[in-house]
Amino acid sequence: MLTALRAFAGTWFAKVLFILLIASFGAWGIADMLRSMGTDTAVARVDGQTVEFTEAQDAARRELQRLVRITEGRLQPDARVRTAVAQQAVESLVNDRVLSREIGRMHVAVPDAAAREYVFGIPAFQGTDGRFSRIQFDSFLSGNGLTEGQFLELLRRDLARQQIVNAVRAGAAAPSFLAERLLAWQREQRSVRLVELRVADAPEPEAPTDAQLERFHENNADRFSAPEYRQVALGLLNAAILTPQMQVTDAELEEAYAAHRARFETPEKREIQQALFQDEAAARAFAATWRANNEGAAAAAEAAHGIFSDLGEVERSGLPVPELATTAFSLADNAVSDPVQTPFGWHVLRAHITQAAETRSLDQVRDELRTEVASEKAADEALRRTNAVQDGLAGGESVEETSRAHNLQYVAVELDAQGKGRDGRDVALPIPSTARAALLREIFGTERGAAPHLAEGDYGFAAIEVKEVTPAALRPLAEVRDAVLRAYVQDARRRHQEGRAAALIAATRAGKSLEEAAREADIPVEEQGPFPREAGATNPIPREYLGPIFELRMNEVTMIPSPVAFAVVQLTGVTHPAVQPPAAPAEGEEAPADPLATIKRETDTAIAEDIEAQFMAAIRARADVRINQRLLNQLAAE
Repeated sequence: MLTALRAFAGTWFAKVLFILLIASFGAWGIADMLRSMGTDTAVARVDGQTVEFTEAQDAARRELQRLVRITEGRLQPDARVRTAVAQQAVESLVNDRVLSREIGRMHVAVPDAAAREYVFGIPAFQGTDGRFSRIQFDSFLSGNGLTEGQFLELLRRDLARQQIVNAVRAGAAAPSFLAERLLAWQREQRSVRLVELRVADAPEPEAPTDAQLERFHENNADRFSAPEYRQVALGLLNAAILTPQMQVTDAELEEAYAAHRARFETPEKREIQQALFQDEAAARAFAATWRANNEGAAAAAEAAHGIFSDLGEVERSGLPVPELATTAFSLADNAVSDPVQTPFGWHVLRAHITQAAETRSLDQVRDELRTEVASEKAADEALRRTNAVQDGLAGGESVEETSRAHNLQYVAVELDAQGKGRDGRDVALPIPSTARAALLREIFGTERGAAPHLAEGDYGFAAIEVKEVTPAALRPLAEVRDAVLRAYVQDARRRHQEGRAAALIAATRAGKSLEEAAREADIPVEEQGPFPREAGATNPIPREYLGPIFELRMNEVTMIPSPVAFAVVQLTGVTHPAVQPPAAPAEGEEAPADPLATIKRETDTAIAEDIEAQFMAAIRARADVRINQRLLNQLAAE
């Protein structure tokens, strides 16, 4: 979209339009408003307290990095993902401001001792000895782009928030009888008397007369009509078309390689273990012992009053202390270092090389870079051409003339809204298959008689000119006679089975039992159940029947249509299996879950979440919250 706006802004038509707009603004005397536009840097405000764009930008970046980490790089941050992340980041910051306002109003405080105790209790910050590890803590800060002060400020806010939220959620509990009723509903089983009349089992109807077939054809026009077809001229311009045309010089490849060299460098990785001592002599003695015998290092370090920790596989940048990084990555494979002093004490390191450093040369990545540079040049070339195309179309040129003048790929096709021709086959379009739907929406969203225009989407750029529209129309009977005959026969069979099912319902309402009515009609009756409400391989009842069956009252009869049959069902039994307390686990085994306790816990949590959501909505409604949509859109576009 931004590319299209830039392209449009470069046309003579746009320039004339901008001049007229500027003149009109001046005439209305709002130059002062124009001067003030763009000066607001707050993406949101809560009672005048701002959420600055840079803060929202940082929050969105951290959230995106977190998502990429937890998906192990599989997440592709496209426009939709970035928009969702930006909105979530801003909403989170707004809610944080709202809660901060409430925290201040209620004078909630977090003592230093409480914050310190909480940090020391976080498992991720503990070493192998179960005690707080400064190195683990610094590594966490580095990996999340936080300073210690920022982290502690976030922690204090979170602890204060927890005090309020926990107070709101406290006491949120479902009554025992509610949990019991919910469990009974969940585990309820039913038995039915079932008559199933399959459409395929209906007798062959009499051959229809020509008059019957014509009437069926006209009454079901939507089933036998040709769709709307459009004859359209397209001038297409996209990366797949332009990239092969771009020439890339060796100098441009060398420049691109230098600019993106870090991409082609694989950093060295090492598995690092360390022992930390407060005394240099103890550290040296341990280093000698460790070199002599690698077994039992953790126990030996603890016996020497040190702290042993396994830092795992890290890159050089993953070690927050420069002295440790220099020492660890200068060691030979599996070697033990001399003691290294840092503000934390004396460190003894052992490093095992798991991945050697590697740099791919320009020759190795030449083809990859050539494609990238060509794609970048193609984007610039597309922008240059679209400016000219806009001018040409605005000047009255047809798409064919503009395509010929500016070397667009021209195609003239006739198709329906599904992209199919009159022969029912997909019409070939020189765009990726994933972009077909977007281009078809653009074509069929164009008004009849509209002037040719340039559109932008997943397909790249497309100059579109709708030349002729053939409205949807009922196909002649002679053309679709076979299809009409098949549909007539199928419809007759459905009507036959529906009539039999309706007769059974009428007989039961007249006082007969379903079993008696079915026997008189020579239709077999099945006894099914008890079965649960969830569909599955062990449930004999089709999925589409379960909903209506579990809404029936005792002995009630109903008819259930499906695509392949009509079912007449009578409820004959409702059972509630007894909830047995979980059996005592065998020695060494985990105790099985108690279903009643589980549903009670889930219901308690749901009620607490509802109360919290209502509380947040209430305090947010009490605050003056304003979102700057322009800056939010800008944040999502980055």
